[in-house]
Amino acid sequence: MLSVKVSSKHQVSLPSVARKRLGIEPGDRLSVEVVDDALVLRIRPDRPSARLRGLGAETWQGADPVAHVRSLRDEADDAG
Repeated sequence: MLSVKVSSKHQVSLPSVARKRLGIEPGDRLSVEVVDDALVLRIRPDRPSARLRGLGAETWQGADPVAHVRSLRDEADDAG
């Protein structure tokens, strides 16, 4: 397990093994989340919208989104 020490300015340095494995470069931004008694660091994408990619993907598992949209259109045609 890797460990870090908090400096007098409350800063930490990421171990090189972790930086290299994740491809973290100087200037990259990380988001910090507190989960129970742990800090979770995540690489922030350059484009904020990129973090939303795949959100809700599980909604369409086992379903055909094209068929669903077609059925909605058919319903609208029948109602109108």
